[in-house]
Amino acid sequence: MSKELTKSKDMMMVPVSSLDAYIAAAYGIPVLQPEEERRLALRYREDNDIEAARTLAMHNLRFVIQVARGYAGYGLSLDDLIQEGNIGLLKAIQRFDPSIGVRLVSFAVHWIRAEIHEFIIRNWRIVKIATTKAQRKLFFKLRNSKKRLGWMNLKEVQEVAKQLGVKPVEVVEMEKRLGYSEESFDPTENEFDEKHTFSPVAYLSDQRDTDPAEYYENVQLGYYNREKLADVLHILDERSLAILKARWLSEEKPTLQELANQYGVSAERIRQIETQALKKLREAMAD
Repeated sequence: MSKELTKSKDMMMVPVSSLDAYIAAAYGIPVLQPEEERRLALRYREDNDIEAARTLAMHNLRFVIQVARGYAGYGLSLDDLIQEGNIGLLKAIQRFDPSIGVRLVSFAVHWIRAEIHEFIIRNWRIVKIATTKAQRKLFFKLRNSKKRLGWMNLKEVQEVAKQLGVKPVEVVEMEKRLGYSEESFDPTENEFDEKHTFSPVAYLSDQRDTDPAEYYENVQLGYYNREKLADVLHILDERSLAILKARWLSEEKPTLQELANQYGVSAERIRQIETQALKKLREAMAD
C-alpha cells in the first residue's frame, strides 16, 4: 500500500480563504452512496489509485469537521483539530477494507479521534487530568466554578456537586487534579535534570495485553455484528421482537412473569419465545 497518501496534505485542501469557507465547501460536497464508496475503495486498495483515495477523502471532510467540533472545549483552534482529523481520515482510507461490510466513516472515526487526541496531548498537557468523557465534562465545569472560589470546604463541594449533578467525591478528586503541578512523562534533553531523573517514563509500563491491531479488529467486528443484527431482525414476528427488546435492550429489564402478564401467557411460554427468537437470530447471523 502506498505511503504517498498520508504524506500528501495537498489532497485534503479545499481552495478557500477562511475556515468558515472551508467548512461551507466541505459540507457542499455530497455524501457518497455505499456502492460508489465501495468502488472507489477497491480502486485504491487494489490499484493504488491515489485519485480514488482523494475522492473518498474529499467526500468525508464534513465528517472530520463534525468530530473535530466535539473537541472545541480544549482551547485549541478548530482548524488545527480539523487538520489533525484529516490526517486520521487519510490513515483510515489507507487501511480501509470495503469487504468488511461497513461504511468508511464507521471505520475512520477511531483513526480521526486518535490523531486529534494525540494532538491535544502534545499541545495541552493539562488534558491528562481528565481522561474520560465524564471527567472532561466535570473538569471544564469545575474549572469555571473555581474562578469564583479558592480551595473549597465541604459545604462548597456539596453545592458544586449539586450544581453539576455529580457525587461530592468526584468534585474533590477533580479539585485535587486541578491543583497538581505538571511533570513531563518523557522529558526532553532540555527538561532532563535531577527533578526528572525518576520521571514516569522510567518506571511506568503498559500492563495491558491488548494488541492495537486486535483492538481495532474487535471494534470493527462489533460494528459489523450490529449492522448484521439490524438486517436480520425482520425475520422475527412482532411479539418475539418486542419480547427480545424488552429482555435485552431495556434499561429496566422486565421479568418473565411481568411479560407473561402483559401477553396473557405463562412465564414458561415467554422463556420459550425468547429462546426460539435468539436461536433464529444466531442462525441468521451465522449465514
